[in-house]
Amino acid sequence: MQFDYEFRSRRSNVIAQNGMVASSQPLASLAGLDVLRAGGTAADAAVAVAAMLTVVEPFSTGIGGDCFVLYWDASTKTVSALNGSGPTAKSANLDELIAAGYEQHPLFTGHAVSVPGAVGAWDALLRRFGQLSLGDVLAPAIRYAAEGFPVTELIGSGWPLMVNRLLRINNDPTQPIHLQFPGPSQPSGNEFLIDGRPPRVGEMMKLTSLSETMRQIASEGRSYFYSGDFSQKACDHVQRYGGWLEPSDFADFDPEWVEPIYADYRGVRLYECPPNGQGLAAIMAAKMANEFDLSSMDFIERTHTLIECMRLGFLEALQWVADPYHVDIPYENLFSHAYLQERIKMIASERAIKNLPVKISPSGYETVYLSVVDGAGNACSLINSLYMGGGAGLVVPGTGVLLQNRAALFELDPAHPNVLAGGKRPYHTIIPGMLTKEGELFASFGVMGGFMQPQGHLQVLSNLVDLGHNPQQALDMPRFCLNVNDGVGVGAAEPGGEVFLEKGFDFSAMAALREKGHRISPIQGRQRQMFGGGQVIQRNIETGVLIGGSDPRKDGCALGW
Repeated sequence: MQFDYEFRSRRSNVIAQNGMVASSQPLASLAGLDVLRAGGTAADAAVAVAAMLTVVEPFSTGIGGDCFVLYWDASTKTVSALNGSGPTAKSANLDELIAAGYEQHPLFTGHAVSVPGAVGAWDALLRRFGQLSLGDVLAPAIRYAAEGFPVTELIGSGWPLMVNRLLRINNDPTQPIHLQFPGPSQPSGNEFLIDGRPPRVGEMMKLTSLSETMRQIASEGRSYFYSGDFSQKACDHVQRYGGWLEPSDFADFDPEWVEPIYADYRGVRLYECPPNGQGLAAIMAAKMANEFDLSSMDFIERTHTLIECMRLGFLEALQWVADPYHVDIPYENLFSHAYLQERIKMIASERAIKNLPVKISPSGYETVYLSVVDGAGNACSLINSLYMGGGAGLVVPGTGVLLQNRAALFELDPAHPNVLAGGKRPYHTIIPGMLTKEGELFASFGVMGGFMQPQGHLQVLSNLVDLGHNPQQALDMPRFCLNVNDGVGVGAAEPGGEVFLEKGFDFSAMAALREKGHRISPIQGRQRQMFGGGQVIQRNIETGVLIGGSDPRKDGCALGW
């Protein structure tokens, strides 16, 4: 690891030994650090941070959303994966959506709401790896929701974009039907507004009803959310906007501990959660990138190779990522040397691959990712999300709970593995990451942001390993983001395939990538949020010293003690 003191973000690393937290909002990082200093484990602190982010970054995450976790247990030197994503309603009906004229799953109706898995996942994580109760770790979030918190800059700048969706007003009838948010006006959306307007940056904001809901969860546990009054209120509201969820769908939900999938990458092992999460895209891309000597390449050739590996990684993920209880995923073939070599032969140094049938776009900027490492060396890599900003935009009246729109990621093609079906979990974009080296924890890391996430994992991984960057350097580096939303490959002459490049790529780099056939679009300003926001905590194997970086594209920070 090198420290060259050329801070692109004008920010140095945070270095400590007894514990560290990195998240996208300072109050959330502080809540987690307080739990660590009080003797909590990485699991305890992670849930405290996730709960606090529900309050201070409410349109990115919440108890109405889903959660995935990778946990490094220092005592057994193993990585465990927790799938906290909920299924759609058992009565979900594909034919009903098709008959209503939908060619793509609607985003902002009740149909898009799947069972929220976050509360169940928090409970499961604490039961297995925590020392504190759910009530203990929710206490900071409850207090700030009730007493108020100052709205930070990036979070505050996005708040006005939520108003119409929250109140179900001013819908544009010229928008495609799947983008519209039909239904009656929603006074409950005012729970996130001040006299009908969004709070200003620096203004104090209270979320009183959310505080009370979290207080009930702290008192009664997960049963309040999944089998108590809340589930009935949530289902009534979802059905008011056309959805199918019933209390039995909530009552039957349980998060699931599963085996992570991994890729070996130049002496480091990358762990990801298996499908229905899209970690498969990062794993396939890393396996292919491992076959190239990226550290000896110049910047242009390295970027080109990573782009091509990532496109091929998405080719597999978009074909196979679905609920594994509904489709068999051919891991043995996908991970075989012969298959990987077949894919790698498609990558040429002088020219981008044409006409790959990959459909992704840089949407879904809203999610929260957090990383925690405790003094014993346990690490928690956790990601929590509503999917799109504000999820479906539906606030369960009197509860302060925004409901996710994860079910919108289902396909409506009956032949697709990820087709909508009752009781099925959808393709999931949110993925935490974990790295080990020589059987020890190397780094707990992640990058949030829709389809940007596996791309962010690959780029940060390469920065850490190929370039020897420290955590803050690895996050500061400018990123690329694929935009292939019409089935035309990035290298094709037809319109549609783009590679967005963040400010920091100079003109000569963009020109060189264009020469290779990539369609390049430079991005700067607030649009840079499409490149996601990451956190990295690295642990020195010999000394136990922790080195943390926090993404300058977000409001947060790393804190250690």
